[in-house]
Amino acid sequence: QVHLVESGGGQVEPGGSLTLSCSASTDIFNFYNMNWYRQAPGHQREFVATISRRGITNYADSVKGRFAISRDAGAKIGYLQMNDLKPEDTAIYYCNTGSSGSPSWGQGTQVTVSS
Repeated sequence: QVHLVESGGGQVEPGGSLTLSCSASTDIFNFYNMNWYRQAPGHQREFVATISRRGITNYADSVKGRFAISRDAGAKIGYLQMNDLKPEDTAIYYCNTGSSGSPSWGQGTQVTVSS
């Protein structure tokens, strides 16, 4: 199973920006979608964004126009560029990939949006 490590989280004021990274131990993004999910306190984990191995992207309605998902050419690092952050974006953000029967998750990175 591939090992995923997220980084780039932190605290930012409303309207600010952050870029999250997801580093994989293999070039798994050549074979599977790379996905970002998030989980806020007291809430279920929810889908944020996905990028297919062909580069097709899709976003949750709540982040469309503000977030952008991408990955590097080597297919081992993925990114989530987050702009115009809102307090409701506060959550632990997780990277995910792999088949539905054997998904891999990172440990998560905390994003806090507050003034």
